[in-house]
Amino acid sequence: MSVSNQIMKGLLDGAILGLISQGETYGYEITKKLEAHKFPDISEGSIYPVLLRLSKKGYVNTRMVKSDSGGPKRKYYSISDTGKAELKVFKDKWIKLNDGMNSLIRGE
Repeated sequence: MSVSNQIMKGLLDGAILGLISQGETYGYEITKKLEAHKFPDISEGSIYPVLLRLSKKGYVNTRMVKSDSGGPKRKYYSISDTGKAELKVFKDKWIKLNDGMNSLIRGE
């Protein structure tokens, strides 16, 4: 796995938690929101393992909703209190890392 792929994998947890913190959502919608925020090459298949991991850690709550069109139930995700605390930690670390990288890139 390339360094850029490893970085992206690490950032997805925080990005997805951030999206879920904005309101209850489901997998396909998360993919579309990531695309709208210009995340490169994120497929629906790559976010479901992240959602499962976040759920197992207790960062997100899930609920199944019956489809209006008679299709399969859809799983909706909302952020838990533990997830909110984890998102704050992620944001704090991201700000420090981002500041450091920008400083390096600018040659400061």
